[in-house]
Amino acid sequence: MAKVKRVQPSSVSPPTQLPLLSTEKIIAIGASIGGTEAIKKVLMAMPANSPAIVITQHMPPGFTTSFAKRLNDCCKVAVKEAMHDERILPGTAYLAPGAMHLKIVKSGADYRTKLEPDGIVSGHKPSVDVMFESLVPFANNVVAAILTGMGKDGAQGLRNIKHNGGFTVAQDEASCVVFGMPKVAIEQDAVMEVKDIHDIAPTLLNHLTQTNAGSRL
Repeated sequence: MAKVKRVQPSSVSPPTQLPLLSTEKIIAIGASIGGTEAIKKVLMAMPANSPAIVITQHMPPGFTTSFAKRLNDCCKVAVKEAMHDERILPGTAYLAPGAMHLKIVKSGADYRTKLEPDGIVSGHKPSVDVMFESLVPFANNVVAAILTGMGKDGAQGLRNIKHNGGFTVAQDEASCVVFGMPKVAIEQDAVMEVKDIHDIAPTLLNHLTQTNAGSRL
């Protein structure tokens, strides 16, 4: 099994406000069983000026709409169900709609959403792998986390993000409802750090802050 850095849960709180970060940065999150609460904990720790966040949670149509609304009511960042071909903006989290794959594409200097109703990938639609793979071309601007869930969806995409210059984190077994997706990702050398769910947001934000120098604002 791949060696990854395991860190004990900390009492460090994420910043309430970030220094000015490049608009090129993207936070990507994938989850399945148990993911609704895990995603909520991560997003509630994100400051209002967080980089853009893209999320794929295994969930059927209709449920993603209400889930995004619930998150929007309790988070500092705006949370919405992703629409096709919209510009991705800082301070906003975009949730893949049920039964639609969410991809991120580059259009000039902007990132935009691309929704596709293609077939099932890695056992799911929406698929975490589809979203992660779409981020590989600009992986050096990506920090990604794989959270609780059953199966292997997301492991291959996360591995490709890591090996193309991105920063990758997995939720630890102790805080997972199902330690399936993170476990497979760890075994496939896709993960750089393993964290308790409460430390996922601080870890992603701290990495972005440390590597922001030289990026386009």
